[in-house]
Amino acid sequence: MNIRIEKTTNPKPLPADDNPLTFGTIFTDHMFIMNYESGKGWHDARIVPYQPISLDPSSMVFHYGQEMFEGLKAYRAEDGRILLFRPDKNIERANNTNRRICIPEIDPADFLQALKEIVKIDQAWIPKRPGTSLYIRPFIIATDPFLGVRPSDTYLFMIILSPVGPYYPEGLDPVKIWIEDEYVRAVRGGIGEAKTGGNYVASLASQVKAHDEGYSQVLWLDGVERRYIEEVGAMNIFFKINGTVVTPMLNGSILPGVTRDSCIQLCRQWGLPVEERRISVDELFEAAENGTLEECWGSGTAAVISPVGHLRWENEVVQIQDGGIGPVSQKLYDTVTGIQLGRVEGPEGWVVEVK
Repeated sequence: MNIRIEKTTNPKPLPADDNPLTFGTIFTDHMFIMNYESGKGWHDARIVPYQPISLDPSSMVFHYGQEMFEGLKAYRAEDGRILLFRPDKNIERANNTNRRICIPEIDPADFLQALKEIVKIDQAWIPKRPGTSLYIRPFIIATDPFLGVRPSDTYLFMIILSPVGPYYPEGLDPVKIWIEDEYVRAVRGGIGEAKTGGNYVASLASQVKAHDEGYSQVLWLDGVERRYIEEVGAMNIFFKINGTVVTPMLNGSILPGVTRDSCIQLCRQWGLPVEERRISVDELFEAAENGTLEECWGSGTAAVISPVGHLRWENEVVQIQDGGIGPVSQKLYDTVTGIQLGRVEGPEGWVVEVK
């Protein structure tokens, strides 16, 4: 793929060393764009200065929500290398989402080339402080100027970059999670396993309610029986119960997280028993009450590993062990971030260098 490059003539100042890098608020100098037209395919790949885009008010993305997005990060290793963590998995998931919502797939080699090129051009924006990284947001939007329910014939594929600090202000301090008992986010057969905006807007009312009560995130139950654990709004969820790591199985309504898969592989590599299965909220609270719920943590690109100290369901609140971070959560965080920063040797292919 040939990528046309137009560098900015008015670069922005880099964030100061003491800037807290609030997640998703600062953007780099450039962005990647590629167009799609039916009969022509993906074409005109280019990197241009970061700028607003112009869309017709009737563009289909505004009216029917045909859009997808991904999220991954670039890291600066201690030896100066620029590293991506398992980008092949994000590309695979992006094309799975594309198929589900009728967006044309992107050749994985072209996708990876685009990621590398935009990161390489804005590599000066990769922060170096502990706990920071360069967040990468690829996304596709439907652009046909048409009011009618059908797949669009034209699309824009874009990648923007944002230097970030921790996703949760608490960092590695355990967060409080609200188990939703009123609303439903997704059901099997829907789009819960796709990374598309509709899944996230469906969570906002619950998230506002949880925040108002002092909770960081919402943990969703299944949309049919309303009793089986699924995922947190921005993370997959794990429990360590009586020595076994348990996480909800992928069933079509849960996002297949890249960090989730990494946690499962690492735990099995360490000899920890891992079960991907249905787990009811009743089982979870019974384990909390009898002391066998030993740890709970969330996993995701944004937060990496986020330990959970308290769970609330209906009118009951439980503290998990002493409310602090557990040994498996800590080891996973240290190992995953160590691999991402090139300090720890990970499984083959997990780290891709940007050269």
